[in-house]
Amino acid sequence: MTTTMTKTLTTAKKGDTSARYRPTVGDVLFRIGNYALFALFALICAYPFYYLIINSVSANDVSALGDVRLWPVDFHLSNYAQVFQLPGLPMATVVSIGRTVIGTALTVLASAFLGFMFTQTRMWGRKFWYRFLIITMYFSAGLIPVFIIMKTLGLTNNFWVYVLPFVVQPFNVILAKTYVESMPKELQEAAEVDGANILQVFFKVYLPNMTPILATIAIFSAVTQWNSFQDTLIYITDQSLYTLQYLLYMFINQASSLAQAAQNAGGNIGQIAGLATEQTPTSIRMTVSVLVVLPIIFIYPLFQRFFVKGIMLGAVKG
Repeated sequence: MTTTMTKTLTTAKKGDTSARYRPTVGDVLFRIGNYALFALFALICAYPFYYLIINSVSANDVSALGDVRLWPVDFHLSNYAQVFQLPGLPMATVVSIGRTVIGTALTVLASAFLGFMFTQTRMWGRKFWYRFLIITMYFSAGLIPVFIIMKTLGLTNNFWVYVLPFVVQPFNVILAKTYVESMPKELQEAAEVDGANILQVFFKVYLPNMTPILATIAIFSAVTQWNSFQDTLIYITDQSLYTLQYLLYMFINQASSLAQAAQNAGGNIGQIAGLATEQTPTSIRMTVSVLVVLPIIFIYPLFQRFFVKGIMLGAVKG
């Protein structure tokens, strides 16, 4: 009898639980509205990129009139072939890729190492150096003193002006430090018992286990490096060191003259195809904008699975 009562009570509890969590009509309507709202928000965010792409592959005369909105009109890819013939674009692409790859790698390594070192109690002046680093987030010397420093160091008209000033970023160091503090101290103790020094502990124990926060820092750094153009404007006069973003800035301001240059460079293509493929200021702007934006759009999904975990563990202690 006791067994029967127990089964009855268990069944009743299961029935109560299923009834308690059964979604109501209001719950279903809320979910549908929630999904619809976020889908609309995603569409609003994605449409500008889609608009750039469809205008860059549509007939240039139609695109110049603003008549391309939902679908490409007279699809063609000659814009990209002609834009790559614009002066300085291939070299600017190499410079932008180089600064992004090298700058991101050095920033990630420096942030991870400094974040690790600031957790070591035996580091000389640890609290002082950490606070000294944090102060730089709130105070800056200003444009003119920074320019004088860069010129004194010989970094003007130098590729390394794109890389070295961005290597140590206080915010990234804070993320890395907080992430290291969330890792068990027993990892370092076990390695030191086996005879590992501080560099071996960092490179062989901590660094391989910091993938989420390293991916997060890599995204921040890569986006910053790829999108930056003000450093070119301030420090660079050598055209061979112009970045893609700076050329985009120039192309937007000089789209009319560049359209004529592209037409001249295209030669027979423009004569055969006519107005549909003849470069216009609008086609120049759209095509170059797509070339600049696409790399970040493709790279971000590769790191997305690490991003949320890294930013949460790197921002909250404990």
